[in-house]
Amino acid sequence: MIFTSKKSDDSTIVDLLASSLRRDIAFGTLLPDQKLKINELRTRYGGSNHSMRETLRILSTEGLVEATAQRGFRVTSATEDDVRDIQLVRVEVEKVALARAIALGDVAWEGRVMAAHHALQKAESMAATDPDDLVALEWDEACRAFSYALLQACDSPRLIDLHRKFFDQSRRFRLAQMREGRLDWTARRLRQKGLLDAVLSRNETDALRLLKDDVEAELRH
Repeated sequence: MIFTSKKSDDSTIVDLLASSLRRDIAFGTLLPDQKLKINELRTRYGGSNHSMRETLRILSTEGLVEATAQRGFRVTSATEDDVRDIQLVRVEVEKVALARAIALGDVAWEGRVMAAHHALQKAESMAATDPDDLVALEWDEACRAFSYALLQACDSPRLIDLHRKFFDQSRRFRLAQMREGRLDWTARRLRQKGLLDAVLSRNETDALRLLKDDVEAELRH
């Protein structure tokens, strides 16, 4: 029998370090292709050599960090080809997951989708008028929550895990569009409302089309 033990202090530290590095990669504080030196990262974020190496290993599996030939690490590049590839995979994974969620989701799932959409609209209104770093972070989390809520009923932990991985890889591109004023907030609101309506009415064709449009708009380069 396999027993699940309580999470250790070290794994909790790694979780916190990973969250901090994900945020700074997303916000461009850690730049694409920037070398990540263990000692410099420890000075900035804390943790031990072991916990920082484990953090970088985790971020490497998520595609946010790359191991170099010299056995070091760097932030993953951010070329147009990278954006195009992330967009392709996100669309395909999320379309499969959403189609399953529409087929399998119950009334409780519909309620969670509606609540996440409401929270996202409030966050979008703030981000459109006062896009400081805290507002941007809250908006980014609301985007994640709505996207996750849509797919949650797909009944496939592996699809959800793939969604999380590639959603995280796309964060810095979405946040860059916001900081640079390249997001069309009105078009986003209309797409998201249309997507919500299509999901609630179980209109798979319209839902998948609007989902694809939304992902492509977030990752337009």
